[in-house]
Amino acid sequence: MKVMLRLNDAGTLIAYVAKKDLEEEVVKQTDGEQGKVLTLANGWELEFTELPDSKSLPVTVEAKRIA
Repeated sequence: MKVMLRLNDAGTLIAYVAKKDLEEEVVKQTDGEQGKVLTLANGWELEFTELPDSKSLPVTVEAKRIA
C-alpha cells in the first residue's frame, strides 16, 4: 500500500494511508526482517523496505501492513 510520510508542526512523523483515509502519528520505529517497521498510534504496524531520511519529507513510499 502507498503511505505518505511527513512531519507535523511539532516535528512528529505522521503516516497517511489514502485508501483507508487514515492519518496517524508514528509512535515507535524498529528494525524488521525486510527493513524498518513503524508502529502507528492506532496499533497498525507498517514495514518499509526503504525509509527515506527526514530531509526528503513529505514523500510517498510503498509499505506492507504486518499487524
